[in-house]
Amino acid sequence: MAGMPERTTPERTTPAPRRLEAGDPAPAFSLPDQHGAAVSLADYAGERVIVYFYPEALTPACTTQACDLRDDAGSLAASGFRILGISRDAPEKLARFDERHGLRFPLLSDPDLVAHRAYGAWGEKSSYGRLITGVLRSTFVVGEDGRIVFAGYNVKATGHIRMLRKRLGLT
Repeated sequence: MAGMPERTTPERTTPAPRRLEAGDPAPAFSLPDQHGAAVSLADYAGERVIVYFYPEALTPACTTQACDLRDDAGSLAASGFRILGISRDAPEKLARFDERHGLRFPLLSDPDLVAHRAYGAWGEKSSYGRLITGVLRSTFVVGEDGRIVFAGYNVKATGHIRMLRKRLGLT
């Protein structure tokens, strides 16, 4: 209408991350674990790996998600899956997270967001009605051939393992 200002959409402050899809090659990474040892995706060549990104160790939702994975780790291992958790936390904090909850799988430190960005697990998200930039809670399954089998973005912490088992046909 004449005289009415045009509606504009605010510009994005962060470009939308590239989202991985089934069939894409899994981006390589090498990151320190909770003990300071380097862990690479290449260390798991020929194996099926669940790689999950979470916002922060020792927080309620991330603890729920990690403990659910811990509790199902034996069943997942029996089905041929390994688990790797990745966050921005320092190895020392990851060690406390592991010790406190007995997680028994590698927790990797990515403070520079290299792996987060490669997997599209860093970007804009809504938090309590505000648009912020941060970790997108995401889960990926990497097949024995090094390709993405499943890519789940903005997954929920609660019920995560149930959703994952269903997607993998392990129900």
